[in-house]
Amino acid sequence: MIPQLDALLTAALAEIPSLTDDAGVEEVRLKYLGKKGSVTVLSSGMRDVPPDQKAAVGAKLNEARTGITEALEARKLALQSAAEAAEAAKIDLTLPSRSLPSGGLHPLTQVLDKAVHILRRMGFALATGPEVETEWHCFDALNTPGDHPARNESDTFYFDSGLLLRTHTSSVQVRTMTSQPPPIRIIAPGSAFRRDEIDATHLSAFTQLEGLYVAERVSLGDLKGTLEMFFKQLLGPKTEVRFRPHFFPFTEPSYEVDVLLHVAGQEPRWVEILGCGMVDPAVFQSICDKRGDDLYHPDKVMGFAFGMGLERLAMIQWGIGDIRHLIENDTRFLAQFA
Repeated sequence: MIPQLDALLTAALAEIPSLTDDAGVEEVRLKYLGKKGSVTVLSSGMRDVPPDQKAAVGAKLNEARTGITEALEARKLALQSAAEAAEAAKIDLTLPSRSLPSGGLHPLTQVLDKAVHILRRMGFALATGPEVETEWHCFDALNTPGDHPARNESDTFYFDSGLLLRTHTSSVQVRTMTSQPPPIRIIAPGSAFRRDEIDATHLSAFTQLEGLYVAERVSLGDLKGTLEMFFKQLLGPKTEVRFRPHFFPFTEPSYEVDVLLHVAGQEPRWVEILGCGMVDPAVFQSICDKRGDDLYHPDKVMGFAFGMGLERLAMIQWGIGDIRHLIENDTRFLAQFA
């Protein structure tokens, strides 16, 4: 059997270098190593080999299989390399390269970065807090009674534990006052969640930016001057802003602020952008009760607070007519801002 195996190995090694494609390689593999291949057929005769020759014949059989297999693999790699070299030869290195599209920041990110930059220059520090809140931080501390509509399950996302998804980042203001003494001047950007019906001007999950300034002497004039300067720096010096009296449980007096929205092909319209006001003395009293001191006593400090939706700011800055465009991730829309 050994001479026959030597002859098969010699024949295979002579045949393999002349193969020109993968199909030929597979054909030769089956010819020698397949179920009906020459080497396989010979190996079935091992049972008839005398015991004293089995070791030598087995070694020769393995040598034949290994030799043919390695030769086939080497030929297959050589054919693959030749094919790749042929393809590479077709490349014209003198042709100009194809430019890749550049990415860009989402319009909300651009508005947030710019708003934070402006307010930081005006002396506001950045503050953060958890998105899952307690009722005390989100409502009780902010003078919002238990029967207020905002505390209803139809308006707020509650967990079975009694915790909730914050409806505003005012909870960050509360956490800052309970942990830091006055004076404080902070902004709190972040996500807020409400059970609003999604339409052209409302989302159930949105991005809010709130601000708080507390010191010994703070006036309504400080609030109006701060906001007017902020919007003119953010949206341009000709930005039109108006203040309308309103009611919020945590500020008194309270105002809503509108900015005139210009959308191509539409009549300009006022869009509510922000709620603000002077911090209600009841809020300061709640903070004192929580802290166990009188650093925030209404007779000692005054303050103003404001909160705005960044989606609305983006709509105004770029004349976006539908807030849903900001969450649909349509690259055709977003590419305008890259």
